[in-house]
Parts: sequence; structure tokens; C-alpha cells
Amino acid sequence: MTILAEGTPSVVTQMFGSGLIGVREGLEAGIVVMVLIAFAAKSDRRDALKWIWAGVAAALTMTIGTFLIIQFGTSTISSLTAELIAGIASLVAVVIVTSMLLWMRKASAHISGDLKSGLSSALEIGGIAVFGLAFLAVGREGFETALLMVGYAESVSGGLWPLMGLLLGILIAALLTALLYYGAISINFSKFFTYTGLFLVIVAAGILSYGVHALQVYGWLPGHGAVAYDISATYDASSWYGVILSGIFNFSPNPSWLQVIGWILYVAIVTPLFLLRGRTPSRKEVADGATV
Repeated sequence: MTILAEGTPSVVTQMFGSGLIGVREGLEAGIVVMVLIAFAAKSDRRDALKWIWAGVAAALTMTIGTFLIIQFGTSTISSLTAELIAGIASLVAVVIVTSMLLWMRKASAHISGDLKSGLSSALEIGGIAVFGLAFLAVGREGFETALLMVGYAESVSGGLWPLMGLLLGILIAALLTALLYYGAISINFSKFFTYTGLFLVIVAAGILSYGVHALQVYGWLPGHGAVAYDISATYDASSWYGVILSGIFNFSPNPSWLQVIGWILYVAIVTPLFLLRGRTPSRKEVADGATV
């Protein structure tokens, strides 16, 4: 895939941005797994745990496989066609990730009850049903993560490094989930998912800007040469702030007007929708969803 004109961000920054995504999405999936395991244990159905873990493993495999297939499946095509695929993939990722963020914001208050009800029914059917429930519950988060990571990896042109950061973030999330399960730590989930959700909104806005740029280069969108501003003479892409801005938020020192308008509109529309979507879960609901 193409390398951004302002330079490729450092390995550390590439991994840091994807690592934050991994922690956020991994902890979200981890809470789902924690609810399923706790409910199976309290129902005296520990025999179902192997099916739950099998579904989780399959979902994780699907996440990594989806990322690798999309990210490296275009390695033999021309650079111009790669720009087209990168642009389309970025825009699709933004649409799906945005819808998932808004859905999770609204569903977080009752997701624990939904999972318990679904697992109760699956336990009556058998192991395959439990496997399917775990796979779909975790796979939903995994598919969102894979699409988000495709857009992020495209924007930082980091090859496998963003994937390494993602896996490290998922491992950290798994550790945090285990500590939560055994009561070693506590987290204010309402604040955590609000702040990290806002972080993902900004990341998605950067991916949207990158997708617009790629489609402008290909010729599907107009205004490629219409530069909104150009601070490249004073902006040091290799500096600490340049590495962070480019590597995590896909900042460009010389974006087109269409990129800037797209970024502003996305943040201006999605941020209030995210903040106003649903109500904040009560203490009882948060505890029910995190520690059952």
C-alpha cells in the first residue's frame, strides 16, 4: 500500500495507536466473555465453558484473518488500484465502526441481561449453540475491530506493526478482564467507554480523511489539488508531535478542502450523537454487566 507523503510514523506510534484500539475493543469483548463465563459457572454448567472458549478463539481467529486478508490481499495489484481499495475499505470501516459505536452506546445498559438470556437458551439446546452464541457475541466486536484496524493500518502504512500493537492491546485487555473477574481491580466503565469512544471517533475521522484522500488520488472524488492549508514548511513529521499526530490521528500538514470538510462534519455530527445516545448506565447496571 502507499506511504503517506509526510512520512511513515514510527513503529512505537503505530503500535501505540492500534494498542489503544486493542485495549478498548478487547475489554469490551472481555466483558462479554466474563458475563458468559460467570453465568455458566453460577448455573452449575461448567461443562459449557469449553464451548464458550472455543467460540472466543474462533472469533479472535476471524478478526486476525479478516485484517490480514483485506490488508495484504492487494499486494500484487497496481498502486493506483491499491489507492482505490484502500479508500473504499477506509470508508466502509468508518461507516461500520460508527454504527457499532452508537449501537454499543445505547445497548450497554441491557447487554448483560441479553447475554444471560441468550446463554440460558443456548445451554438448553447444547454445546454448538453455546459456541455459536460466544462466537457471534465476541465476533461482532472482532469484526468491528478488524475493519477499524484496516483503515488505521492503511492510514499509517505500517505493515504488520499495527497488528502487533493490536494483539498487545488485546493481551492487556485480557489481563484487565481477568483482574476484574477476580475482583483485583475496578474500573468506572461508563467513563472508560465514553472517553475511549470519543478517542475512536477522532481516529475514525482521520481514517475518513485518509479514505477521501485515496479516492481523490484515484480520481473518484474531486478537489485533489485544492489544498485547504499547507504548514509543511514548519511542520516536522519526524518530531514527537508529528509522529503522534500522523501515527494516531492521521494528521496531514497539507490536506485538501474535501478532507478538512469531511473531518469536521464527521466529528461535529458523530460526537454529539455518541454523547447523547442512550442514557448513562446506573451503578447497579454497570456492576451487573461487569462482575456477574
